[in-house]
Amino acid sequence: MAIGNYVKEKQPFVYKTFSNALVSSRLAHSYLLLGESGTPLKETAVYLAKSILCDHGNPLADEACITCSRIDKGEYPDYVLCDGEAASIKKDDIATLVASFQQTALERKGIMVYVIHLVENMTTEAVNALLKFLEEPPEHAYAILTTENESKVLPTIISRCQSIRLILYPREKVVEEALGLGVEPLDAELFSHFYNDAELLKEEAQDEEAILVKELLSRSIKAFANEEAYARYIMEKDIAPLLNKKPLLRYYFDALAIAFEDVVRIQSDSPVHLNSLKNDLQEVSDNFEKASTCLSSILSLRGEIELNIPAGFLLTHLTYLLYRKK
Repeated sequence: MAIGNYVKEKQPFVYKTFSNALVSSRLAHSYLLLGESGTPLKETAVYLAKSILCDHGNPLADEACITCSRIDKGEYPDYVLCDGEAASIKKDDIATLVASFQQTALERKGIMVYVIHLVENMTTEAVNALLKFLEEPPEHAYAILTTENESKVLPTIISRCQSIRLILYPREKVVEEALGLGVEPLDAELFSHFYNDAELLKEEAQDEEAILVKELLSRSIKAFANEEAYARYIMEKDIAPLLNKKPLLRYYFDALAIAFEDVVRIQSDSPVHLNSLKNDLQEVSDNFEKASTCLSSILSLRGEIELNIPAGFLLTHLTYLLYRKK
């Protein structure tokens, strides 16, 4: 994905704000990027971090210099990414980061940058440790934080950062542009809920996990069009064993929620988003009269993933709940 083009063309406020700060040498020590689910928050945050460190910034990163390449490869010692999407960020993670950034920079630029993606996924202890560091940052250190849920971010963190909001590009436009790039219709329809840029969507649709989630979603929809015993067998034997990582399980539950949102739309005679699955979704609609309560169950169990409950148990319980709420 040409993230630089995306920022310039589809996030003009982000581009102008950061460009002006770099040109005038008036960077804030900490930024908070705000965006809805689907906006490329992490990619944008990393790009802005590169822009601070880039060898040939004009004024933002060229993404072709040695420094940008080293950041991509995880080989630049004065840059750190804490990814709250992959796992909850704990106090030890922040303590390690703080200890590192209180030292002298290792590179000749003398500048250190860290990105914390999805600060709402930090533990309370981690947040407290970060607050102290944000309040009195070293002169040579810069922070770029991101969140998809501003309401879950402490006001004390927000007050210590310059907030920049990403604009959510219309999903219909993303689908249209993705189809123009040769993306398969189902990929465009499904992954436009996760990726708010057609080029990024095209890249991610070829990812092994995305392909797996799409396949598991299709199997699940077909299973839920049948009787409970069959659906339970498919969920326990075919689906659960493949969801062996927490991020993958979240991904699957989010996709399933999107599908059941369409089932609710069918029952209210509204247009669906997953047109490629409309026939199968219609069968699910015929099988579950109370689709809205089924959707509530999916969203509720999705929240329990963080409790480290095994996928098999979650999916068995989900099947039980759905068929009890038919």
